[in-house]
Amino acid sequence: MFLALRDLRVARGRFALIGAVVGMIAVLGVILSGLASGLADSGISALRALPVTHLAFDRSASGELFSRSTVTTDTARRWAGEPGVRKAEPLGQQLVHARLGGAGGKQLDLAVLGVRPDGFLAPPPLSGKPLSGDPNGVLVSEEIVKEGVRIGDHLTAGQAGTRLTVVGTIGRASFGHIGVVYAPLPLWQRLHYGLPGALPDAAAHQATAVALQLAPGTDTGAIDHRLGTRTVDKAGTYAASPGYTAESSTMTLIRGFLYAISALVVGSFFTVWTIQRRHEIALLKAIGAATGYILRDALTQAAVVLLAATAAGTAVGLVLGGALNGSAPFSLQADQVTLAAVLLIVLGLAGAAVAIRRITKVQALSALGGDR
Repeated sequence: MFLALRDLRVARGRFALIGAVVGMIAVLGVILSGLASGLADSGISALRALPVTHLAFDRSASGELFSRSTVTTDTARRWAGEPGVRKAEPLGQQLVHARLGGAGGKQLDLAVLGVRPDGFLAPPPLSGKPLSGDPNGVLVSEEIVKEGVRIGDHLTAGQAGTRLTVVGTIGRASFGHIGVVYAPLPLWQRLHYGLPGALPDAAAHQATAVALQLAPGTDTGAIDHRLGTRTVDKAGTYAASPGYTAESSTMTLIRGFLYAISALVVGSFFTVWTIQRRHEIALLKAIGAATGYILRDALTQAAVVLLAATAAGTAVGLVLGGALNGSAPFSLQADQVTLAAVLLIVLGLAGAAVAIRRITKVQALSALGGDR
């Protein structure tokens, strides 16, 4: 430990350089973690907020489940009577184009979720009134409020020009990077089928999926077989959000390359540093220092550099991330930031360990004979 601290003090310029590089990698780690979390929130925050454990889709649907699945309200009723099912009700989902007011108003994209106004899926409003009053009333998320929509405004949505009245607001909720609107199920059915007035009987019993609250251990396979559905747990439905899987895979790949680069950078630095200290290491061995002691000393040195640089870089990343919040899909989560810092330190130590193992090959005799 004495030698490690002495080297850090004497060669502080070299260690400051590698520390700066590690710090910049830590900053990138925080920023990428925030962007990954922000993109995920923007894509699936509405799904995360649903008070469900599973969703049951049409058995024939595949891939983009929300856009390809159609179930009936009768299917939801039958699910509610199955053993282990605590709650079940139909859920509609539809992406629609709308205008604030009428023709010529501001254009908006809406992710409409159709729910029963008195059901367990209907969220309580943060401001305004709940869904149970106006049959054309909707609750809008914070993302839509930021577009200038206020309580009492009217939206004209879909090809049929269906009129929506904003009766309340909820918190942040988006699906596929589009702000969410909660609407009564009959209103969603009119939007979904492009019908301005009364619904035909067939359309009045349609939904996208059955939202479920299941007891642990419920045999969904047997129920699916009987009812012609395919049940997916809530986390499994995230992949059905447009672009979620591709975005998550891309961000994971980028972060993986970043951590691999950090291990290579730290390893390369300590490889050069070990080569330059070859004669000093040989002299230590010649006067009786054990190889294990020298290895521990070198790893301690690497750990000090990594810990200090990662802490500084993470702090800078948090400050920059706070500045980005609001101008980009960015969300800082403590567990993700901690994971990024830990991975940087662990992989950096792994790279340093690979480099420092050269110490075991240094012979004490070289201290007497130079390079011979």
